[in-house]
Amino acid sequence: MASCSHLTQFTKDSLSTYRKICAWFIAGSSKKTRRAKTTRKCHECGTPSNRLHACLCCVYFGCYSGLKHIHSHAKQKDHKLAVDLTYGVVYCFLCGDYAHDEVLEKILREERAKAWRSYGNKTALYEHWLPGRKDVELLKRNVKYQRVCDNSIIGLRGLINLGNTCFMNCIVQAFTHTPLLRDYFLADQHKCKKQDGTCIVCAMVSLFQEFYSGERTPHIPFKLLHLVWTNARHLAGYEQQDAHEFFIAALDVLHQYCKDDSDETIKSDNPHHCNCIIDRIFTGGLQSELKCQVCSSVSTTIDPFWDISLDLGNVLNNGNGKSNTFIASAASVPSPTLSDDYLLSCTPPESDHLDDSFVPRSLIECLKRFTRVERLGSEGKTKCNTCESYQEATKQLSMKKLPIVVCFHLKVC
Repeated sequence: MASCSHLTQFTKDSLSTYRKICAWFIAGSSKKTRRAKTTRKCHECGTPSNRLHACLCCVYFGCYSGLKHIHSHAKQKDHKLAVDLTYGVVYCFLCGDYAHDEVLEKILREERAKAWRSYGNKTALYEHWLPGRKDVELLKRNVKYQRVCDNSIIGLRGLINLGNTCFMNCIVQAFTHTPLLRDYFLADQHKCKKQDGTCIVCAMVSLFQEFYSGERTPHIPFKLLHLVWTNARHLAGYEQQDAHEFFIAALDVLHQYCKDDSDETIKSDNPHHCNCIIDRIFTGGLQSELKCQVCSSVSTTIDPFWDISLDLGNVLNNGNGKSNTFIASAASVPSPTLSDDYLLSCTPPESDHLDDSFVPRSLIECLKRFTRVERLGSEGKTKCNTCESYQEATKQLSMKKLPIVVCFHLKVC
């Protein structure tokens, strides 16, 4: 979800409407509001399900799926925004997509924290899940791993290190355990036009077959390594290489070879406008907004991406010459007992994310830092189409379209 100019205008004028809907029909922060929450239903057909949305202009309740009465209402009344009564996210009918706003996210978090405390809870907003009888039966029928024998599990197999090729092995292991990629390569969907054994997709098909054959002995991926050297010569040799660089090079080569396998009759919805298996799984859209500081006009571009590079900052030094006691981690886990302040604000103050010395402690904080507004300054002036001259501007990045599998590259200064 990206930002939306229509939602931005709404947050300037009508925040109280969103807060009341959150309190009464989404979070249910008191006994009175919880009773009101149980009465939610479509004003047209009376159904309580089908993803109810509430119009933010007149608080009309309508079903989003099924008969889609909220869509009909928005078209007839020319209303632009509606909030999902299950998740609290806002849908913009003019943009045709859900939009994100940090102010609304904070309000939703506050109301949910109030609702949680109204039950007498003092711990974190977390619920333990215990499987019921039907869940246990379902888990037994659909085991995660299939065993060929007691000491052999399909899909779990080691790789021999051919010199300093651990960078390749870790990416190959990630590929082989990506479900959609696994299903594609094991379903024999690749139509190879090469007969000289130089097709890297055929090598990947063979690799997947080896992984899921049930063999216990470690596999030696010598053919894949040779073809990688052939197609990406900057990775050739037995020196240690960067795993991220290999990942991008592998996707690029596989993309080139898989393009002929794509179904041209199916319309592509990814920014690469390609239906190959690589783009369907890994390609997303990165939105960049440049805002002129003189006339406030916004220029928007959307570029395809395979990965997002997130800056962890200086994790060994906090900028004052003192070492941090915390080494930045993208998977840090909060304490199970948290204060009310944490419930009301799960992230540090916004100013922390603007400070270059700030060290993010979670993936969420890394993403907030990545999507913050950046002033380009006088040295980075851009040409404004409205002013027809070079002006100072601000830049903000956001993810317009997330891929099925999103990859984050964590960088350390």
